[in-house]
Amino acid sequence: EKDMKVWNPINNKKFETFSYLPPLTDAQIAKQVDMIIAKGLSPCLEFAAPENSFTASDNTTRFSGSSAGYYDNRYWTMWKLPMFGCTDASQVLREISECRRAYPQCYVRLAAFDSIKQVQVISFLVQRP
Repeated sequence: EKDMKVWNPINNKKFETFSYLPPLTDAQIAKQVDMIIAKGLSPCLEFAAPENSFTASDNTTRFSGSSAGYYDNRYWTMWKLPMFGCTDASQVLREISECRRAYPQCYVRLAAFDSIKQVQVISFLVQRP
């Protein structure tokens, strides 16, 4: 019965992979980026203000569609373009640093996309405000 519970997205401030861990160091982020590159994925940075970064009753438009729990407004702003052809973790760390400086009050997450399947396969926070 415990395993049958549905994850509640409303006011849940845990974000994707590694949310329950302390913030990752740059060295730990670099190891994750190395794995992303080794798998042939494309890294991408996104950021969002705290009030728009999670699903809440006051910042979400709900639609009565055929899919259960459908909601909108969960989109983050992309930092530049996905880093297609990235071959070195230091390139990604440099972009993370620039994004952190430009938006210190925002959440910043690193996502990785599979260009063959055209899906996001990895996403984790690299900055919490």
